[in-house]
Amino acid sequence: MQLANLPKPPESVPINMLVKVKGTPLADNDDVDPFDFIRTIAIARIMMPTSYVRLSAGREQMSEQTQAMCFMAGANSIFYGCKLLTTPNPEEDKDLQLFRKLGLNPQQTATEQGDNQQQQVLTEQLLHADTAEFYNAAL
Repeated sequence: MQLANLPKPPESVPINMLVKVKGTPLADNDDVDPFDFIRTIAIARIMMPTSYVRLSAGREQMSEQTQAMCFMAGANSIFYGCKLLTTPNPEEDKDLQLFRKLGLNPQQTATEQGDNQQQQVLTEQLLHADTAEFYNAAL
């Protein structure tokens, strides 16, 4: 509710299926019912129609049917590959096969620089940043 009521809706709303990790507070929780998860996706889509509703962590444990229903309910984005998540994602080939089955076409994105170049640029900017909001405590 709070995200949907922001003055400007968020560009991206990642929604995770619970991934039980031994030693964490939620490790012994019950599994999330797939239909409850799908309802969550649908509510996010209704409440935030201009946002990317991203299927995020937990897709590795979801069936193809659950993922398909999530897309039908309003999900329109995923985290692709192994980046950005601390838990495993389905293999890229598996995602592409599912997209083909569902008739989904991935949005093409491009960056001017590769990941390593982007990291170097960001690191360089941080090293030389000196504003009222940021100071380099490492110096």
